[in-house]
Amino acid sequence: MQSADKYRIALLASYAIALHGLEALVPSPIPWLRLGLSNIITVITLFFYGIRPALMVTMVRIVLGSLLLGTFLGPAFFLSLSGGLAGTVSMGIVMTLFPGSFGPLGISLIGALFHNIAQLSVAYLLFVGKIEAILVVLPFLLAAGTVTGACNGIAARYLVREIEAAHQKKENG
Repeated sequence: MQSADKYRIALLASYAIALHGLEALVPSPIPWLRLGLSNIITVITLFFYGIRPALMVTMVRIVLGSLLLGTFLGPAFFLSLSGGLAGTVSMGIVMTLFPGSFGPLGISLIGALFHNIAQLSVAYLLFVGKIEAILVVLPFLLAAGTVTGACNGIAARYLVREIEAAHQKKENG
């Protein structure tokens, strides 16, 4: 990775942390339901730099974001960590196995699905212990994840297009 790319990855991670912090300020109708705005940055990173930088952005966002919000090593941290890693890895695998087959919207929806599955799995294993409780929440969480994943994917698609257009304009002169 070139030095300029390292700075871009750091900048993307800082954008993700800022969105994560901003989102924490917005009241949520359900305490554990978040929009996942920082995942927009993860999708953009995946499209321009690949899975390893996207994982770096995700990890930096989760660790520093949890330190800043006071949730480090608490339940929210482990749920965020499991969801963030599962979502990023699943998106990266799909992009690697099927290059060019999915745009930012499709990739974001895949990430949202695996994010929710991982979080529910960790919630079951570490906190709840009753499959019935998970099954009650599952349909709602998957529906909410689909909506937020779609919204984030649309935002990422727009930003990817704008970045590509700016890059093209810069190359053409």
